[in-house]
Amino acid sequence: MPRSQSTEPPPFEPDFIAGLKRLFERDIPFNKLLGLQIDELGGTLVSGHLLMQPALIGHYLHERLHGGVISASLDAMGGLAAMAAIGARHMDETPAQRLQRFAKLGTIDLRVDYLRPAVGDRFELRAQVLRLGSRVASTRMEFFGPQGRLLATGAAAYMVS
Repeated sequence: MPRSQSTEPPPFEPDFIAGLKRLFERDIPFNKLLGLQIDELGGTLVSGHLLMQPALIGHYLHERLHGGVISASLDAMGGLAAMAAIGARHMDETPAQRLQRFAKLGTIDLRVDYLRPAVGDRFELRAQVLRLGSRVASTRMEFFGPQGRLLATGAAAYMVS
């Protein structure tokens, strides 16, 4: 019986992971303001988290996370998934060369569906690339609350060249 081919790209090098984490968590000021942190980086799927902060509250009586924070976080994670997919596509380049490819990345379209109020101390995010073309990447994102409850979903398209 023939061996099946894996579609998952090889794992990233520590230098690439460190560089992408630095770019995403520290060098993008808005991500830093939100407190977005990367938990897992794969060529087709990324995950991260966000901790509740008083400055992120949108409804002061119920201490709900602001909807704009949810939207911005989903957008950032979708962009991160696109970056990881681009990095996986160009594994023949050095980590530094691949990190330079993200200068042209930008959101073209973003759709967010808010399913439940976001109340809690920690929120988990996941994003995956559905298709990476030569000019556009399409992604799907999810925003989870405590106990893994799905609070919002998103879909986005990103300019990649």
